[in-house]
Amino acid sequence: MSKRACLPILLLSAFVGAACGDNVNQATAGSGGTGTGTGTGTHAGGSGGGGVTPQSYSVEFGPITVMPGDESTQCVVVNLANPAAIHVGTIHNVLTQGSHHLIVYKVSDTVEQKTPFKCKPFTDLLHPEKGTALMITQKKDDTLTLPKGVAFGIGASQMIRLEMHYINPSSTPLQVSGTSTFVAMNEADFKDEAGFLFFGNPDISIPAHTAFSLGPTYIPLPGMLDGSKFFGFTGHEHQWGTKVTVSSASSKTSPGTPVYDVPGWTWNEPTTVYHDPPVVLPSGGGFQLTCDWKNQSASDVTFGESANNEMCFFWSYYYPSKGAFVCAHTDQVQGGYDLCCPGSPLCSMIFP
Repeated sequence: MSKRACLPILLLSAFVGAACGDNVNQATAGSGGTGTGTGTGTHAGGSGGGGVTPQSYSVEFGPITVMPGDESTQCVVVNLANPAAIHVGTIHNVLTQGSHHLIVYKVSDTVEQKTPFKCKPFTDLLHPEKGTALMITQKKDDTLTLPKGVAFGIGASQMIRLEMHYINPSSTPLQVSGTSTFVAMNEADFKDEAGFLFFGNPDISIPAHTAFSLGPTYIPLPGMLDGSKFFGFTGHEHQWGTKVTVSSASSKTSPGTPVYDVPGWTWNEPTTVYHDPPVVLPSGGGFQLTCDWKNQSASDVTFGESANNEMCFFWSYYYPSKGAFVCAHTDQVQGGYDLCCPGSPLCSMIFP
């Protein structure tokens, strides 16, 4: 494979575990990636609508015991135990200490896997016949509230995969767990299906004891999403991150209009910014992304999945859904390179 072909694949390999090399879960110390526990599903609530308490269904990852220094990504697949198809307008995630982030998917699996198992990040993200990402959480208590009439469609007895990235930087074992609760809306209120997008830039190289800024990076929106309504934005960096800003823009040279600029932003409790009315990009436009860090370590820091590396991403929720997309830009290729999946012939190499 040529260097030109390989570089775009490396853009996403840190979190999709693919392509030009194996994705290895790293640890600050210790053997990494060990733990035992279970996943469970529970149901509570009434029939929904008409003043009745909305239906709610919960699934859980763990708890698992994570030894000092261990870092890994593990998954469970659990039946949501919803007897009929529903539309979910709210998802509430709760994480314990040691949880770096949690990704919630609806999947087409037919067999539960309640014991946590090692898994590649963003497994089957762009294979809608296998799974669809619904929500990413880095905050310890995080609620995604969709606009009125907007929801995720959930089939009866829906299988849910919880993907937990955890790290234990302490000197004592941690009990790590995560819970995701789905709250159904009144079916008569449903109008539009929600979708999910992930955008980023991997060109990160931060010298030791140095502040560093990357961007603005222009990432064009796939043409099929012209007219889409973006209602929620969340920035994502790791421990040296100090700020993520996002603007909607008509072109690469446009300064854009800020849509995500949070005073006092923190990497481990990143705010989700909601827009009402939602953001609609100019036709043929995209987003400008800027990330800032202050590397307080004695080592240079580069792009990678480990919590000891860094990332420059944001995710957004939109409607009406045209599916899930992962888009990135790099200047590691002369003249720059934009990659958006699905849509590029290279996507089949990244997401085989």
